Amino acid sequence: MRSEEKGGAPTYFVPDVAYHVTKWQRGFTRSINVQGADHHSTVTRVRVGLQALDMGIPKGYPEYVLHQMVTVMRGGEEVKISKRAGSYVTVRDLIDEVGRDAVRYFFLMRKGDSQLVFNVDLARAQSEENPVYYIQMAHARMSGIFRVGEIDAATITGEGADLSLLKTPEEEELIKSLLDFPRLVADATDALEPHRMATYLHDLAGRVHVWYHKAHVLNEPEPITRARLVLARASQIVLRNGLSLLGITAPDRM
Repeated sequence: MRSEEKGGAPTYFVPDVAYHVTKWQRGFTRSINVQGADHHSTVTRVRVGLQALDMGIPKGYPEYVLHQMVTVMRGGEEVKISKRAGSYVTVRDLIDEVGRDAVRYFFLMRKGDSQLVFNVDLARAQSEENPVYYIQMAHARMSGIFRVGEIDAATITGEGADLSLLKTPEEEELIKSLLDFPRLVADATDALEPHRMATYLHDLAGRVHVWYHKAHVLNEPEPITRARLVLARASQIVLRNGLSLLGITAPDRM
């Protein structure tokens, strides 16, 4: 149902205003709407409608994140979508094809107002070209170090470890990336830009993979092994926490 403005012009935003009034009255002092870019005109109209009610609602309420349309590619060709013909791809279709983790990551790896090409073949690939697989593999490799060494990862802390031994270029770069995690989380949250986390995790995974191939953790002199176990544990924790923030699993084996 739609209401009519004076003069007969349709106003489709009235239900949105009513919805946010009830949301505000129920105590939700912050509301974030994720909508398609074709709804850009809704932003101003809903906010003006809420201000007109003089209920003490802030001028910037609610907040909006507007997304561009998604192009789906399969077999090197664009999947043609037509609402009129009833031909379209749902999120459920994509989940059934490539899995929930890949769908979440691919939708989050680009800024909302950027065009997204969802490559079904890439999302399904178990290779380093698939970004979510690449990140999950980094976590699995860190977990594998503890599994092979028959070490309970939860017992690894920095206590008693000489971290000054972590001085190769690969280790220094990895440590810097790990230290960036708290700031990155705060910045991405403030900006409502989860793609920052997706990009960070992909870059971090790259540094983890390089370190994994160049550094030996087990069967080294005890002080070096202890220090590198701490670095492996820190990498495992940050990768897992970052993936968790995006709603993506962190498998111990791949």
